[in-house]
Amino acid sequence: MTLLELFQLLKKHLQLVITLPVVCAIAMGIVSFVAMDNTYTATTSMYILAKTDDSGQMSYNDLSASQMLSNDIATLLDSDSVKSGAANELGLTDLDDYKVSVSSETTTRVITLSVTGTDAKETAKVAKAMASSVSTVAQNVGAAQSINVIDEAKTPEVPSGPKRMLYVAVAFLAGIFIAVAYVVLADMLNTRIRGAEEAEELLGIPVVGRIPAMKGGK
Repeated sequence: MTLLELFQLLKKHLQLVITLPVVCAIAMGIVSFVAMDNTYTATTSMYILAKTDDSGQMSYNDLSASQMLSNDIATLLDSDSVKSGAANELGLTDLDDYKVSVSSETTTRVITLSVTGTDAKETAKVAKAMASSVSTVAQNVGAAQSINVIDEAKTPEVPSGPKRMLYVAVAFLAGIFIAVAYVVLADMLNTRIRGAEEAEELLGIPVVGRIPAMKGGK
């Protein structure tokens, strides 16, 4: 099938090619706006300080160790000890309703903690509690001298998700793909001879005459 033939085929079924993507987009829009709850993300950043030597002075090795500790603290933030400590502080049984993500760079001693949940105020509280809990756990296990909060988690005012317009756009594109695939597949499975030119191409003989269609189907 050439591009021209494909274009003509799609033009013939233009109503389906337009209607199906629109229906898919509307359906996804209804689902995303009605069935999906808003999610909010609260973020806090922390500065990692390694233990100093006996003189109390911060050496180059201490600074280097602090940078490496960032990855350790990032791992601690995902541990059960830190999560359970934060949950206990808030009077919760667990933090399963919240998504926790941690980012850190190898060249810095700053780590960023992001907590996502369906309640804006509670999400900020969880982020603060986890920052407090990881500081306690890190000092107890001797991982760091201190973990200081740089930017405290604030109650998010704008939802961070779900990405409803993205879902709608994906559904629209999926509708186009399905419509085109259906039209092409239906045409390929249609084995009827639909014209003199197609008959000549399939049979390899010229068409010498035609029977005209008459009114009433006779």
